[in-house]
Amino acid sequence: MKKIIPYGKHFIDQDDIDAVVDILKHKNLTQGGEVESFENAVADFVGAKYAVAMSSWTAGLHMANLALGIKNGDSVITSPITFVATSNSVIYCNAKPVFSDIDNSSINLCPKKLEQTINDNPDVKAIIPVHYGGVSCDMESISQLAKKYNLFIIEDAAHALGAKHFDGSMVGSCKFSVMTGFSFHPVKSIAAGEGGMITTNNYDIYKTLLRLRSHGINKLDDAFINKELSTTKETSNPWYYEMQELGFNYRITDIQCALGKSQLNKLDTFINKRKYLVDRYDKAFSNLNFINPIQKEFRAVSSHHIYVVRIDFEKIKKSRAEVMNLLKNVGIITQVHYIPVTSQPYYANLKYITEEYKNSLEFYKECLTLPLYFSLTDEDQDYVINELKGVLE
Repeated sequence: MKKIIPYGKHFIDQDDIDAVVDILKHKNLTQGGEVESFENAVADFVGAKYAVAMSSWTAGLHMANLALGIKNGDSVITSPITFVATSNSVIYCNAKPVFSDIDNSSINLCPKKLEQTINDNPDVKAIIPVHYGGVSCDMESISQLAKKYNLFIIEDAAHALGAKHFDGSMVGSCKFSVMTGFSFHPVKSIAAGEGGMITTNNYDIYKTLLRLRSHGINKLDDAFINKELSTTKETSNPWYYEMQELGFNYRITDIQCALGKSQLNKLDTFINKRKYLVDRYDKAFSNLNFINPIQKEFRAVSSHHIYVVRIDFEKIKKSRAEVMNLLKNVGIITQVHYIPVTSQPYYANLKYITEEYKNSLEFYKECLTLPLYFSLTDEDQDYVINELKGVLE
């Protein structure tokens, strides 16, 4: 059977298995203490006051927008180079996503273009910067714009757990934002099967997120509205709960959180190995004018979620589909991150025009994601490098 080298892959060791088995044998499968334990571990790791875990970062994006009161008539700015969940979450709130073009070096929101987008859209209420590939956006510049125009910031750090901002602060510390969100999908920095996490330093936002995650229900730790039902002789009724707003079942299980917390213990090891592999790729491609690795100047602060190169497919006289299929035929799976959101039929029907975002469109035409994951061996990486060179030359 032919060996397959995927573009991304999770890594599970015996500690992870033992952590999950312990939950299965001895503890609550859901709504137990492991969720809060995982939340506290992530908050401590990134330096935030609070963290709320949920079933996915898509759910988290929805909750984050709702927690800020995003609604019909509001607009929220984000990047065209992201997964559709980022902008979809705005539409879930009956608001309008607005896109702003990327910077060619970072592949993140360009602050100069962002200010123009803000000025062109007076109903903007928030910005969702996407830390593409594990590289932070220029959050100092973006936060200055947010203060100037009185806007909220939600950092989409699905790729960036373990990354740092340019000033050395951790992504997730919320130094520049009201909320930051992470994904625990298996190809991300750490895996929990599925899952997401929001960090914040705002207590009111934290409490709102807790309610939204669980049907809008407030339990015994906050003030109740209905005093007659909630108390007996001025003592809180122990069974009582109160739905105070419309929420969702966006809870995450203790099983997932046990896995996530065990994985978090290995995050530094994961990132160091990814950096080692990134350095090997960079060295292998350093003298090739037809392969241009992106984000090279940001390696020191990246979490190295994916390794993306730009290729002038017209120059090599092969289409990207042809290159990907030739690599697939020898067991190497590559990917494209991302098709501009504005090119999706749903968004095209809403009259978004991808050609308005020139840098995003050019990047999409040239980008290719190569295999990068913790268990990728030097031998397998050398195989990828040599096969790619052979296909492109």
